[in-house]
Amino acid sequence: MSAAPDDRADLREPNPTGDRSEQTDAALEESTGEKSGTTTSGLDVAILPLRNVVLFPGMVVPLTIGRPAALKLIDDELPENKQLGLVTQRSENQEKPTTDDLYPVGVLAQVLKLVRHDDGTAVLFVQAQQRIKIVEFHQVEPYFRARVADLLTVKPDTENKELEASFNNLKQAAGKLLDLSPDIPEQARAVLANVANPEQLADLLSGNLAIETSVKQGILEEPDLLRRMRLVQEALQRQIEIAELQQKLRQDVEGHFSDSQRRAYLREQLHAIQRELGEEEPGDEEQVAQLRKKLTDAGAPPPVMEVAEKELKRLAHIPSASPESSVILSYVEMLADLPWSKQTDDHKDLGKAQEILDRDHFGLEKVKRRIVEFLAVRQLNPEGRSPILCFIGPPGVGKTSLGQSIADALGRKFSRISLGGIRDEAEIRGHRRTYIGAMPGRIIQELRRLGTRNPVLVLDELDKVGADMRGDPASALLEVLDPRQNNAFVDRYLDVPFDLSQVIFIGTANYIEGIPAPLRDRMEMIAIPGYTETEKLRIAQQYLVPRQLQENGLKPDQFRFSDEAILAIIQEYTYEAGVRDLERRIAAVCRSVAAEIAKGVHADGLEASASYVRGILGNAARSVREQRLTDNLVGVVTGLAYTPTGGDILFIEATRYPGKGGLMLTGQVGDVMRESMQAAYSLVRSRAKQLDIDPKAFAESDVHIHVPSGAVPKDGPSAGVAISTAIASLFSGFPVRSDVAMTGEITLRGAVLPIGGLKEKSLAALRAGVDLVLFPKANEKDLEEVTPEAKQRLQFRPVSTIDEVFNEALLKPQPQTSAD
Repeated sequence: MSAAPDDRADLREPNPTGDRSEQTDAALEESTGEKSGTTTSGLDVAILPLRNVVLFPGMVVPLTIGRPAALKLIDDELPENKQLGLVTQRSENQEKPTTDDLYPVGVLAQVLKLVRHDDGTAVLFVQAQQRIKIVEFHQVEPYFRARVADLLTVKPDTENKELEASFNNLKQAAGKLLDLSPDIPEQARAVLANVANPEQLADLLSGNLAIETSVKQGILEEPDLLRRMRLVQEALQRQIEIAELQQKLRQDVEGHFSDSQRRAYLREQLHAIQRELGEEEPGDEEQVAQLRKKLTDAGAPPPVMEVAEKELKRLAHIPSASPESSVILSYVEMLADLPWSKQTDDHKDLGKAQEILDRDHFGLEKVKRRIVEFLAVRQLNPEGRSPILCFIGPPGVGKTSLGQSIADALGRKFSRISLGGIRDEAEIRGHRRTYIGAMPGRIIQELRRLGTRNPVLVLDELDKVGADMRGDPASALLEVLDPRQNNAFVDRYLDVPFDLSQVIFIGTANYIEGIPAPLRDRMEMIAIPGYTETEKLRIAQQYLVPRQLQENGLKPDQFRFSDEAILAIIQEYTYEAGVRDLERRIAAVCRSVAAEIAKGVHADGLEASASYVRGILGNAARSVREQRLTDNLVGVVTGLAYTPTGGDILFIEATRYPGKGGLMLTGQVGDVMRESMQAAYSLVRSRAKQLDIDPKAFAESDVHIHVPSGAVPKDGPSAGVAISTAIASLFSGFPVRSDVAMTGEITLRGAVLPIGGLKEKSLAALRAGVDLVLFPKANEKDLEEVTPEAKQRLQFRPVSTIDEVFNEALLKPQPQTSAD
């Protein structure tokens, strides 16, 4: 017996009872007429056609829904209507059946659960309740709907001896079939023993017998219980005969071959087939010998050799067909493939290293100097513990490519492991071998792929590592990135120590706050700032334009960019700390020129001007010269912010209207920035007298503070001085200078506290075209980090109190002097 319908059942239609169709139609008419007392006559239900499945009352089955009409049915009918008519179609090959393609009898089913899959299909869990006969179809598109009636079972008297005999025969035959079918679970016997109703027994057996669909349909359509039980008895007897024959064949074969003989015979046959095909694999002993040789050649340490030898001995006593054999084989092969002692020789020429860094990267002198120092220490003390470097900076400034340059300078192999979005600790430590499909962590996998124990591995996007119920990958990295611990790193899959001390790990991140503090403590942070316009121009001339000319099949004598064209792209079409968008814009121009040259235009060569670039790229996407305010406005201030993508400017807007002293804060601001707004409001109220503000104005007005770009989350205390200035301007009526940008945290005493990211914020001010930057006096030491171009084109004024900010930013009317 089968516990679920066979979706691949054969749909041949034998007629075991003669001309069954005429007899069935007559019986159906009689069973649904007035004499039978129908109870659901006139019930209107949706009809779902089934292929290769005939359901009987009491069955609970999952149905896979994939046809458009069926999907439309469940979309329209569920969950409001949870009753469906389930009717088998005559041919499984009919993709879009008509009413004539459906059997007239099915079951009324209750929908228990609906599960939708990503590929558009669905699984419907249903329980068949009772037989129904289709009386009339009244809808065929987009799916069937019909009026149905009960198909009542014609039952003999409860004292009928034939019914009792048929019931006992069915139970005995079913028990015999269970004895002959070792694959059927023991629970089936208990279910069979608990059935006391003849009709339920017939339905239970019919639904679970592996018989043809047409035979099952004939049993379903039979209204007379005694005739139905005879049909089930016949089908059951055929199944018993088949099971007895199969058992006899098994016994005959087992009588001639013992288990070991059969395995040896089959194995020999398999080897013969492989030899014939030229696919013969080495024998077990030869394979074990090969693995031992690979482990010895790899220079595995004695503890590893002991573990491998133990596994190889187990492998020799396990049949090759056993699942455990493949698990052991995969494990030992992993041990043999790891570079336990193989490593590349480092290049000693620091001048060559400097040359490679200059070749691949423009500027970044401080970063390059630190890298050369790092390489020098590695050269003088190869066995020493080198620090773990982590490059912090906005996207597109060359963090990952710096890792490649370090590998090229040292002559080592390079690999990048992206950690962004991983949440499973096993990605770092690996899975235990007890799990199916277990594998080592990504670090061990990369070492196996590279074939050396001292590569340069870049752990990309460290600030985007997640954590959930499967563990915290950042915590697993603590051991990997600790030079005092990673010389005995134990991957859970290997379960033996592996020395990672010769690996140069380099981390990258956009935002230092996204890296957990214990992990930051194990790395040396090296900041890589964004580029100025002049630096972007040089990068485009030296790196981006030649690369895009080559990728688009252009030669330098065919096309070149003027400086004005590149500056136009930088100033009008990009607004970024790095150069990725700049390269995309240059590529777009190159593609357009390549298409024109391929058509025969510009045969004598072309130099792109600013106007030519604008003609290709269209209207300016975002002119940085338009970012600063053009007018001196009341209640509007230009602030400076530090984001994971570099520095940026933001506007603080404040307005007021008659009210009762309320304060509204909008712009998707975080809790810290919200508290900063409240502190700024209190600070301005306390300085009302100095600003010539009527104190009653605060009680009689509601204030609304908004930070535009509401879809972007904002948080942090460094906008405190900008918010205070906006509120002071709002209530005093003094406009704010449009050429001033400011940053700094404030206190209720009016002190301006230090902030972070002054270098990045200065680049944002430079891109926005402001003239004066107000910053905390405590950050004066950070001016050394600001680029020379920013120092030349911007005025930096340190402030220690909010009053100094008001004096610089607010345009107070000049007192008029009268002449004598």
